[in-house]
Amino acid sequence: MKKSKTVMTSSQSGMTRRGFIGAAASAAVFTVVPRHVLAASGKTAPSDKLNIACIGAGGMGFNTVRAVRSENIAFLCDVDEKRAANAYDMFPKAKKYSDYRRMLDKEHKHIDAVAVTTPTHNHIPACVRAMKLEKHVFSEKPLGHNIQEVRVATDLAKETGLATQMGSGGHGGDNFHRVVELIRAGTIGEVREVHVFCDNEWDPLPRSVLDDGLLLHGDRQPSGPPVPQNLKWDLWLGPAPVRPYHPTYHPRHWREWWDFGGGRYGDMAPHFIDLPFWALDLKTPLTVESKGEQPVGREVSAHWLIVKWTFGARGDLPPVEVTWYDGNTRPDLPTEVNPPDWPEGIVFVGSEGTILANYTKHEVHPKEKFADLKYPAQTLTRRGYHGAWIEACKSDDPAERTFAGNPSLCSFDYAGPLAEMIVLGTLAYRVGQKLEWDPVNLKTTNSPEANLLIGRENRKGWEL
Repeated sequence: MKKSKTVMTSSQSGMTRRGFIGAAASAAVFTVVPRHVLAASGKTAPSDKLNIACIGAGGMGFNTVRAVRSENIAFLCDVDEKRAANAYDMFPKAKKYSDYRRMLDKEHKHIDAVAVTTPTHNHIPACVRAMKLEKHVFSEKPLGHNIQEVRVATDLAKETGLATQMGSGGHGGDNFHRVVELIRAGTIGEVREVHVFCDNEWDPLPRSVLDDGLLLHGDRQPSGPPVPQNLKWDLWLGPAPVRPYHPTYHPRHWREWWDFGGGRYGDMAPHFIDLPFWALDLKTPLTVESKGEQPVGREVSAHWLIVKWTFGARGDLPPVEVTWYDGNTRPDLPTEVNPPDWPEGIVFVGSEGTILANYTKHEVHPKEKFADLKYPAQTLTRRGYHGAWIEACKSDDPAERTFAGNPSLCSFDYAGPLAEMIVLGTLAYRVGQKLEWDPVNLKTTNSPEANLLIGRENRKGWEL
């Protein structure tokens, strides 16, 4: 196994408020009766637009707000009014809230669909609350913080028949669709091995001793300055255990803390493992094992992680192993399918060839053998993932709200099992065991310690 350490730098770029003002027309809030109300009465909405409530309007939330601005942005909810300012300026007529529970309880009659783009630990509590009020939901990846809550959301989506979606950057694009079609056409033969690598592109949580005395490996919670006036810290914590505010959590490093996220792995694995999960018709793994930075931090995630899952045969498809690498670890593969200038990649190893892919492009190897490759016919409709969700919300066809009927839609019946697979990798690392998974009973069959981490008790007022 090749592993090297490099200096990691942040690639985040800032965007000014002024740069976005005027980019889209402000949406009227109550001039249009919610679409679901008119549909129930047999009438047609004049604009045929959804009234959308966006939970999370700053940071990545602003990207979601802009992505769905073809509809009526009726409500905006954010715990940090400073970070949400761009969205508030762009949609001055949208009603503003800081507590999504209050917004949903008070305004649900005026809402058709809810888009959730918050730190991971708030995704499922917000989605479940909205679905119980019969609202379609979009959740940014990763779908959930723990396996138990993901299963609750997956089952509720099936029960209600609502349009659901997990955001996945490549899922709606032509490139992922093309790779799926190549794999399913048998272009590279039987695939029994997949490798997914993701180098670091932003600074992880510093592990040196911080000014406030945070211990190496994050085995103690830091305490920091007073909560900024623009931030409602208790609402930011949501279902997570109470702890003092510290700027290392919000807005940048929350992903590194087990209470809120799953590190680099938890952040990026949903994006890239989406492709083999889709192409190879994966469902639930038989086993999962992980290794990473030692000792395992009680509070924070690992600088690097390698996770391997095994899957049994699926119909005519053979058993397969899928392995993830991050923190500048890489699979030991031939140079042509492990190029140093690709910071991320998905490598399908087939009996007749290999496919190397990322978000936007792919290659089929050996290049000489596939120089005259004729692509199979396009069997999957390209819709774009936000567009697929909006179409599903408006559709009266139940099939359009499922992954089987609408593969461009990363609906919870698909995204739920994918999320469970990924969180299992975190569990295996944290307990230091190869886990055997029982998806029916939602537990491992060989690790009582891991079973204690399948779910957690949310704070009072944030229960599912």
